[in-house]
Amino acid sequence: MTWAMTELARNPRVMKKVQSEIRNQIGNKSMISLDDTDQLSYLKMVIKETWRLHPPVPLLSPREIVSEFEINGYTIQPKTRLHVNVWAIGRDPDTWKDPKEFLPERFMDNEIDAKGQNFELLPFGGGRRICPAIYMGTTMVECGLANMLYNFDWKLPEGMVVEDIDMEECPGLTVSKKSELLLVPVKYLDH
Repeated sequence: MTWAMTELARNPRVMKKVQSEIRNQIGNKSMISLDDTDQLSYLKMVIKETWRLHPPVPLLSPREIVSEFEINGYTIQPKTRLHVNVWAIGRDPDTWKDPKEFLPERFMDNEIDAKGQNFELLPFGGGRRICPAIYMGTTMVECGLANMLYNFDWKLPEGMVVEDIDMEECPGLTVSKKSELLLVPVKYLDH
């Protein structure tokens, strides 16, 4: 959720659009439930775009090749262990137009999902070794982010501008932000 809020803070137009969707669809509730998130299509696009740029795990666990194949002129032999670089796939200009830009609308009219069937977007891996927590993780992010955006408007601290938001990553098993995200929550009073 940190990367999603970071990208939304850097892209106020997107934050306003997703908040508008949530507030218009949900109406006058105190808390958004899992069932409510089914109708939040733009929120789901924001989450996919966040996972494209900031996958939870940048390298999938190694896969052992069972039969010989060729890729980009290289012959890969059986028993070779390969790592899938999900981080690089999400930034590949051959796959994504304007890959460094945060554009949730790129998911508007396509069937790409994050469930391991589309190799362009593999935040949880795919196949038999897909992350067993895919549904729990997706649910937590959808509900958590929806509630944060529904109940609060978010602004930068006094004297800070969008360009001041640090996007440096701290590499590791997961890729987190190197520095904390500082935002000021302002209670949304219209519900």
